Order: sequence, then structure tokens, then C-alpha cells
Amino acid sequence: MDGGEQEEQPQVEVRRSARRKRTVSAYEEGGRTIVLIPDRFTAAEEAQWVSQMLGRLAARRHRTPRGDQELQERARELSRLHLGGLAKPTSVTWVGNQTTRWGSCTPASGTIRISTRLQQMPSWVLDYVLVHELAHLLAPGHGKDFWALVRSYPRTERARGYLEGFVHAERGVVSPDDEPSGEGLEDDVEDS
Repeated sequence: MDGGEQEEQPQVEVRRSARRKRTVSAYEEGGRTIVLIPDRFTAAEEAQWVSQMLGRLAARRHRTPRGDQELQERARELSRLHLGGLAKPTSVTWVGNQTTRWGSCTPASGTIRISTRLQQMPSWVLDYVLVHELAHLLAPGHGKDFWALVRSYPRTERARGYLEGFVHAERGVVSPDDEPSGEGLEDDVEDS
């Protein structure tokens, strides 16, 4: 690199598991990347998978809407795809002050606020939260009509499970033998 600049390398922790046979997972936690691999991996296989999972996490970060404008555009697209374009928010913004909610909506003004905590999660989880909040513009409350709208998003149950698992792990309820459900990537390992 020119001018003495050095690219900052991510801090990586590799955790090996004898129980892990066919998958490799990676997630970010506290400013570092945790990569979970089978115990049987050689040093070369470990290096290959660490590199691959770092690349995937970086690519996913680039796909997540970074600004409010991108977030609003994504919300419009999800409304079109899953709600017939009927939900028309006046604004959709990232907010950093929501620590117990993933998102909130004020139907009277058409405003939606999304927790910045979702910026590090898979895009399909963010999409679920956006659809959930968009549905509030059409059906305030959490009645049958509301849930019928939300379930138009095909990954509703999967995203809800992901968020429930995340909260469970975040609260420290996970036993030491459990693998975190954090914001992970998982991939199958081909048996040699």
C-alpha cells in the first residue's frame, strides 16, 4: 500500500468443535469475527474457511441498506412485493435508541423507525421487520388482519425464530455447549 497506510485486519477467533461435523459458521461479536469449524480441519482448511467466511460477512454488510434513503427504497419494494404496494410510509429511518424493539411505526404519520441493531443481521431478517412495520400502516395493532399481512412475507416464521434466538442468546441464557445464534453464516462442509 502507498503512503504507509495499512488496511485494518479483522480480529478473528476460530473455535473448533468435535460435535461440529458438516458445517462452518461465522458471526460478528464485540468487534471481532467468530468462526466455528469442525475439530478435524487441517490448518490449511481452517485458513481457507476463515477467508471464505470473512468474505461472505463483508459481502452481506454491503447488501444491507446503510442509509435512510436506501432503507426507505427497500421498504417501498417490500410493500410492492408483499403488500400490493398499499403500505406507503412517509419516512423510514434507522434509529439507535431502540434497544428493546426491532422497529416501530406511527400509523397516523406514516413513519417507521428501524433499530440500527438490524444492520448487522441477515437481509431477510431486516426485510421481515420492515414488512412487519409496513403492515402496521394498513392494520394497526396485532390482530388477525395484521398477521395475515405480515405472513405474506415468506420468511416470517424463520425471521421471528432468528430474532427470538438472538434475544435469548443476548440475554446470556445460552449454555456453554450451545452455539450462538448471533448474526451468523453457516455453510456445509464437503466431506473429503
